[in-house]
Amino acid sequence: MDHMNFPHQNVDGSLADNFPPVIIVEDDNLLGISLKKYLEQTLKLRVELYIGVEDLLMNFSRYHNKESSFCLITDISLEQGSDGLFLIDILKEKGFEFVPIVMTGFASIETAIAATKKGVFHYLTKPFELENLKNLVIEAFEKKLSKVFPEGMFENSTKNSSSCEPKALSKLSFDGLIKDDLFHGMIGRSKAMKNVFERIEKVARTDSTILIMGPSGTGKELVASAIHKLSARSHKNRVSVNCGAIPSELLESELFGHVRGAFTGAISNRKGRFEFAQNGTIFLDEIGDMPSLLQVKLLRVLQERVIEPVGQSETLPIDVRVIAATHRDLDKAVQEGKFREDLFYRLNVIPIRMPALKERREDIPLLISHFLDRFVSADRSNQITFSSDTLDLLLGYDWPGNVRELENVIERLVILRGGSEILPEDLPAKIFRSNPLATQQYKTLFELPDSGVDLKQILSDIEDSLILQAMNRTGGNKNQASKLLTLNRTTLIEKMKKKNLEL
Repeated sequence: MDHMNFPHQNVDGSLADNFPPVIIVEDDNLLGISLKKYLEQTLKLRVELYIGVEDLLMNFSRYHNKESSFCLITDISLEQGSDGLFLIDILKEKGFEFVPIVMTGFASIETAIAATKKGVFHYLTKPFELENLKNLVIEAFEKKLSKVFPEGMFENSTKNSSSCEPKALSKLSFDGLIKDDLFHGMIGRSKAMKNVFERIEKVARTDSTILIMGPSGTGKELVASAIHKLSARSHKNRVSVNCGAIPSELLESELFGHVRGAFTGAISNRKGRFEFAQNGTIFLDEIGDMPSLLQVKLLRVLQERVIEPVGQSETLPIDVRVIAATHRDLDKAVQEGKFREDLFYRLNVIPIRMPALKERREDIPLLISHFLDRFVSADRSNQITFSSDTLDLLLGYDWPGNVRELENVIERLVILRGGSEILPEDLPAKIFRSNPLATQQYKTLFELPDSGVDLKQILSDIEDSLILQAMNRTGGNKNQASKLLTLNRTTLIEKMKKKNLEL
């Protein structure tokens, strides 16, 4: 079988020795062999071929350990009902570091969304050009695994044809992502984000408790992950707990575990998240939502470094680095008596504040580029571009959902409007409410003359002008024009009839 072509039997050259391997999982033997030989010949890398999930799992661990990274190329639908996306979950659970690229012959919006939710680097629809796959592998190595191919190796290829810079962003004088913009899964060129990156590097090597603050959707969990990866505890577990998502009556057991018979349904002993994180890191997300009773018990853990499982009188020593996060104003919560002051000071040893996206607007083009690179297919058939008006709206919008909201908008546009130019009316309706007409600058646009004005006539003329502009911009589409004007369609039609504005 092809999967027996392991490192010592593969291609010649220093790349095969110094670069992580490419792992292919494909049950179409002819296609699999073709992909393997093509990537070996063009990239000079070590390539291993497996015919299915079981084949890989049975043989893979004999030749690879968790410290070695790799690029995974897998079909989604394999024989006997196996699932390439399930394989990605298994490898992640086993702690492997890898960049996944998935292939499918049965493309659908559902599978595309499922793939992107699992952090897949790219989603290829069969049939595809082998050169597109090669370019994706190059991007995966350089962007995700920090492995740069030798200068001049691809002089006669189109290595850069799928550059991370979308054509649409050239209007912003945007020169694309560079290495310094990327920091352990986070993206930022703004001073605010550079300060965050510097703080993470300074505190990661310590064991101090850290409190990450900032609005929802700013990437607080990414900060916790980066701190763990850069710490001396990186070889141990990082365990996450969302304190706001678990019912209060179950949260104590989730955190500290319980013994058999501690309560109805406790049929056996169960370890808590703190025990699973022993010698590693525990991330307590939404700590501001923790019930008062548990705040007292967490305070004891931080002070005495012991935990007490539910139903057990004996304590267990614990060695865990605690990172907490919240979108709430804990200072205010302390003043209102909703959060313990002593716990707040125990958690707030080293604070890290994540800025809202509106506080670092210069990073928006970088993020748009990154998300386009993630969601657009390898052949760029669903590439999207943005009109200048659309870009103005995206850059001027306040993004209350922050980076997460921007990611969702770009994903939605690629799926629903892929292959076209994005106009303002294609954006979610709520973004229209950030229209510059509502901003302060328009309040002084008209200067009242000494002779006065006919206010009713001027307002009517402005309304006529805006309606006609909206109709012209949308090619006479009343539904889209009504969105631009933030009006009900029937209201717009009535106004046009009344004003005799039919085009």
